[in-house]
Amino acid sequence: MKYHSATAQAAYHDLRRSLMDDQVAAIRGTPMQEERKGRKYWYDTYRIGDQVKKAYIGEDTTEMAARIANHLKLSHEAKQRAEARTRLVRILRAEGFLPVDGASGRLYSAFARTGVFRLGGTVVGTHAFRQFEGELGIRMDQDDVAQTNDLDIAQFERLSLALEDQVEEPMAKTFADLDFSAVPSLHGSAVWKWRQTQSDTYVEFLTPSFRPEEDIRNLPALGVAAQSLHFLNYLIAQPIKAAALYRSGVLLQIPRPERYAIHKLIVSDRRRAGPDQLKSRKDRAQAALLIEALAEDRPDELREAYEDAMDRGTQWRTHIGATLKRMPETAAKLAAL
Repeated sequence: MKYHSATAQAAYHDLRRSLMDDQVAAIRGTPMQEERKGRKYWYDTYRIGDQVKKAYIGEDTTEMAARIANHLKLSHEAKQRAEARTRLVRILRAEGFLPVDGASGRLYSAFARTGVFRLGGTVVGTHAFRQFEGELGIRMDQDDVAQTNDLDIAQFERLSLALEDQVEEPMAKTFADLDFSAVPSLHGSAVWKWRQTQSDTYVEFLTPSFRPEEDIRNLPALGVAAQSLHFLNYLIAQPIKAAALYRSGVLLQIPRPERYAIHKLIVSDRRRAGPDQLKSRKDRAQAALLIEALAEDRPDELREAYEDAMDRGTQWRTHIGATLKRMPETAAKLAAL
């Protein structure tokens, strides 16, 4: 396992911290806290004409509360932070971090600008895997394991309903501006997948399924439909922030690396037959790399994620066990935790 230098790791965390500060610096009115179904959330409450508007900021945490308390100071320092981020991105590129291609960067920027990540949208799949380079400080080769044309965004349906907020422009307009068109669906007008007109790049929206079927559900906050999937609730619980190296940085939301690794063991077994066999091998390669890094640097978090998944039922244990039979070295690392 190869790691980035201490300089690079410090620069990454400074970049992410600056982007998180900017989320709060953009508050237009008065930050207020609301409780919904036992959870507390922060909203930016402001007036336009005679109407009072609310924009979701984020879930209440100690870190978020501290930023809220300092939002005026953070707002005054916005220009200096932007200049510093440009320098930090330059350092990270020089240190060998994987670059973000222009197409992906434009998607990230558009989704960040319209509020997709602010409203709980979480990048999953290989786009998320690439972001663990900064989170874990590990060097990633630019090979097939870290490459994809597809961007997957997941959100909890219940969160989408509870927030009572929406993206700042319709997703159809966002996609049209980026030369994407809706992929026809068998579910009437429900659209959950878009394809870029001049390439093979796809964007898909996903949500956890808590039913026997994996059907199409609506995500009101994002204004899109989504394909529901079993096991996805485990992956996107307690997501973290990540800084993508596009322009002066874009703040994304991604799964926790330990949950991503264990979830890939499940997904790999579900894909092992038929046309998805290549994806199944890629799933195993990603899981192996992350488990190796986590077993060394974050064994407690990895053990908790593994035990959590194994305690969720027979299907969970069956999928994980079947994949680990094909990965004896990875299985040994998990057994030794």
